[in-house]
Amino acid sequence: MSAVLDTLNSFFLVELFKGLALTGKYALRRKITVQYPEEKTPMSPRFRGLHALRRYPNGEERCIACKLCEAVCPALAITIESAQRADGTRRTTRYDIDLTKCIFCGFCEESCPVDSIVETHIFEYHGEQRGDLYFTKEMLLAVGDRYEHEIAPNKEADAPYR
Repeated sequence: MSAVLDTLNSFFLVELFKGLALTGKYALRRKITVQYPEEKTPMSPRFRGLHALRRYPNGEERCIACKLCEAVCPALAITIESAQRADGTRRTTRYDIDLTKCIFCGFCEESCPVDSIVETHIFEYHGEQRGDLYFTKEMLLAVGDRYEHEIAPNKEADAPYR
């Protein structure tokens, strides 16, 4: 029975007319155009954009060089080197993210036990050469310092869902 129905649907081009009906429905509606640089579309609170390294309120970097983010990164975009400090704590000497490799999955942010690495809501960045999208520790800390006033409320609002 289903073979007969499939043959009839194929013969009468049912799928074609369904597609044309859908196209016609949207062709007659009012067009929605966003004038991008001046107007912005709504962004999801869980959007994952440019990475940033955060600091504690006293100015000390949060990263404890546990290397969980490096281990969990499926694209192998994160490189971390660490050293022991005089007070016995371990901190990063090198923290690099290659954004040309990064797939913005958010695993690094989820795995961080101290909320050091975060993905901000910044999506307007570019690089003219491959090296421009290679972010070092200093660059990531600068992004975190600049946007901390946005990062902290977003992390706080998302905390009940984690």
